[in-house]
Amino acid sequence: MPRRTMPCLLPVLLLLVACTGQELPSAPAIVPVLVQAISAGQATPAVYSGEVRARHESDLAFRVPGKLIARLVERGARVEAGAALARLDPTDLRLNAQAAHAQLAAAESEYALAQAERTRYAALLERKLIAQAFYDAKASAYEAAQARLEQLRAQRAVTDNQARYGTLNADHAGVVTAVLADVGQVVSAGQTVLRVARLDDQDVLIHVPEGRVAEIRAALAMSVLFWARPGLRLPAELRELAPAADPETRTYAARIRLLARDPAVQLGMTAQVIVQPAAAPDTLLAPLTAVVDQGQGPMVWVVNADHTVERRPVRIRQYREDGVVLESGVQLGEQVVIAGTHKLVPGQTVKPLAPATPGASPL
Repeated sequence: MPRRTMPCLLPVLLLLVACTGQELPSAPAIVPVLVQAISAGQATPAVYSGEVRARHESDLAFRVPGKLIARLVERGARVEAGAALARLDPTDLRLNAQAAHAQLAAAESEYALAQAERTRYAALLERKLIAQAFYDAKASAYEAAQARLEQLRAQRAVTDNQARYGTLNADHAGVVTAVLADVGQVVSAGQTVLRVARLDDQDVLIHVPEGRVAEIRAALAMSVLFWARPGLRLPAELRELAPAADPETRTYAARIRLLARDPAVQLGMTAQVIVQPAAAPDTLLAPLTAVVDQGQGPMVWVVNADHTVERRPVRIRQYREDGVVLESGVQLGEQVVIAGTHKLVPGQTVKPLAPATPGASPL
């Protein structure tokens, strides 16, 4: 081809390349990325809000029905064991006791008469002056009078007790937490009038999500903080955990027993239970920004020794504020990319920047 035709063909070649839309392949650019090493995760304490409750809280009621004429305590009052709390109208109770005493006196007279007649008829029978049937009748009447006497004695004891039941007394020392009846109200036997909580043992009532039931059962340690008493921290332990979830909240009620007493802790105070869970020995903690999902499940970008990146799927155990707990997919100490993951392709060479301080923001 003559040399003079070469300048004419050059524009044509350039035009053909432009029309095809193809570019010559080029190696991916080396991009700087921020990396951080996979660390051994430490179990993060869980915090639950709760309320101080008494372990023993009794509903007090009268054993007999009647009209309430006096209530001697108010809600929040501290009471001692045996203290009078409320009284019923004693009129009917007193009349019942008087009737029982009168019936007992009559029964004692009948018993004395039956005993005397049996003795007299026994003497007549011994002298052969009466038939055996007459003596047997008097002996039977004596036994009946004796049984009736014992019955009325027991009845008198019951009515005497019922007369004392007209006063409601505290079974133990504590504080009145609820008043459920007032003066002038007619109450039935067993109807709750007052609720008294004991002060010798205190719990903190919390509600545990169903996903953390096993964690709280296997907790290494527990402690309780109080909103109204900053700086006060008391050791605690799990006393009981509800066997079934609440149908409305779907949480399990748990009672946390305070292992130490402090006069500043009052019933009804707001408390925080700090639960230190047992840490698994193979817990791996990755930064939150290291785990991405591009439609194929969670994964991380691992930086190899030759500064190339590898996309590796991982299995997540738990999301926490300080990172993501991984079950598999990475090894302890491996470097993962925590910023710039959207620009990477497998096998790309990167420039790792200085590892970030654990817990610090990557940006």
